[in-house]
Amino acid sequence: MLASLTDVLRVAQSYRFAVGAFNTSNLEMTEAIIRAAEAMQAPVIVQTSEKALEYAGLETLAALIVARAKQSSVPVVLHLDHGRNLALIHDCIKTGYTSVMIDGSHLSYVDNVRATCAVVREAHVAGVSVEAELGTIGGQEDSISAKIGFTDPSQVASFVRETRCDALAVGIGNSHGKPKPGERLDLKRLEQIRQYVSIPLVLHGASGTPEDEIRQAINFGICKINIDTDLRLAFAAAERKILASDPTVYDPRAILGPAIDAVEAVVKEKIALFGGVGAASKVLA
Repeated sequence: MLASLTDVLRVAQSYRFAVGAFNTSNLEMTEAIIRAAEAMQAPVIVQTSEKALEYAGLETLAALIVARAKQSSVPVVLHLDHGRNLALIHDCIKTGYTSVMIDGSHLSYVDNVRATCAVVREAHVAGVSVEAELGTIGGQEDSISAKIGFTDPSQVASFVRETRCDALAVGIGNSHGKPKPGERLDLKRLEQIRQYVSIPLVLHGASGTPEDEIRQAINFGICKINIDTDLRLAFAAAERKILASDPTVYDPRAILGPAIDAVEAVVKEKIALFGGVGAASKVLA
C-alpha cells in the first residue's frame, strides 16, 4: 500500500527504529526493495533521484512503483530524493509521490528557507510530506556533488519552525558514494541537533557506515536512512558473476534475476540493522 512519509516516520520515532530509504531507477531494483520489505514485514521508502527520472521518465517510473506498492501488504512511501529542480518537484507532487525532498543545501540559509517554504506550501495542500536539508552531504550521487558541510545545531530550530518541513536531512560527516577510509559520523553533533528539535532526522549516504554508528544514530533521532551505493554494488556484482560463469547467456531474465536476489538480500540486512523488522503492523494499526 502507498503510505505517507509523515505517518511512517511518526511510528519509527515512537518505536525508536529507522525506516530504510532505498533508491531505484528501474523495475528490478523496485521489485527487490519491496520484496525484501514484504519478507521482513517492514515499512519501506522507495526513492528516485532526479537523474533516475531523467533516465526512466517520471510518469513511467512513478507508475511502476505505485502499481507495485498498491499490490504490497506493507506500507511503501514513494519519495523524490535530492530534489533541486522546483518544476520537477511540482511534477512529482502532481504525479502521485507521497513525499518529496527539497535540497536547498547549496543555497544560503535564507534562500534555503525560502525554497523549502515554497515546496512545503504546495506539498502540504496535496497531502504530500516534505524532507528538507540543512548542511551538506558530501560525496557524489548522480549529478549532485558536494564537500561535507556540517549542520549547525544552532540553526536547526529556526529552520524547522520557519519552513514547517516534515523531516530534516542533516550533515554529520556522512557522504554519498563508497565510504572513505577514516570517515566517521559526528554523533556528538547529532546529539546536539536532537536537543534543539524533535522532528524526524534523516541520514543520507549511509552505505558502508559502521553498524555501531548506525545504531547510535538511531538512538539520537535518525528515523530515515538512505541507501543507494550498496544496492548498486550488489546488483553489478551479481551481473558480473553470471556473465563470467556463462559468457553465452543472453536472456535478460537469467542475468537480472540473480541481481534482484542480491539487492533483496542487502535490503533485508539493512532493514534488520535499522530495527524495522515487523514494524509494518505498527504503521497499519
